[in-house]
Amino acid sequence: MRRERTSLSLEAAAKALGWGLATMSRIENGKRHIDTDEVAMILTAYKIPAAERREFLNEVKTDNATGWWDRPLPGVPDEMGTLASYAVDADSLTDWAVTLVPGLLQTEGYAMALMLSGGIEREAAELRWVARRRRQQILGTVDYSAYISETALRTPFGGPEKHREQIKHLLDARDRGIGVRVVPQYLPIGSLSHSWLYMTFPNTTPVVNVEVAGGGVYLHDDQAEPYTKRMAMLDHSALPAAESQTKLRAILKEA
Repeated sequence: MRRERTSLSLEAAAKALGWGLATMSRIENGKRHIDTDEVAMILTAYKIPAAERREFLNEVKTDNATGWWDRPLPGVPDEMGTLASYAVDADSLTDWAVTLVPGLLQTEGYAMALMLSGGIEREAAELRWVARRRRQQILGTVDYSAYISETALRTPFGGPEKHREQIKHLLDARDRGIGVRVVPQYLPIGSLSHSWLYMTFPNTTPVVNVEVAGGGVYLHDDQAEPYTKRMAMLDHSALPAAESQTKLRAILKEA
């Protein structure tokens, strides 16, 4: 909103609100919760029309009951909102990641380096990171586990420091109730050659999100059924939880 509706820099906005620059930065990057009164202050400082302010504040007061994806961020692909809307209704999520750490487990440094390496402008990448952080809020409310290829774990997006930070984040995932299992490098299983997210729901059949260039494809019913077998293949091929932790520590030491 600051970028699209005002000519204020981050510093000028912080000054207008009487807040520190660090506080303002954390708010815009989704790292600091703000209450309704603070939202009202921002809307006033940005000179948002009264009718629009009331509409926005009413949404905030309902605690985003309809979901943040119903008000997408500018520059953020609709696909991210679609995926979030599926995930919030799911009772379990299982990621299989071939070349990248899954988005739900990415750290900021890793994610930003990944997006910038793909030619995304920094401003757009920052907005996408905010959306990704919002997606990550599902963790802790749903049964989530990830199978990650050793190849993905050894790719140092962001350089050695950011790489170590990402591996530490995965090592700590177990303490947050998240299962992370490593699939050994060079495993010759062709049917596990692409990444996907397997989602189960209380009252309907599973849905699979398959990553493709520019977004994702959603598979239902008969199309999703083969991935049930691939889940079993992953469970058989991946290192057990304890050995996966050992492998992560070895990768961290090498990094």
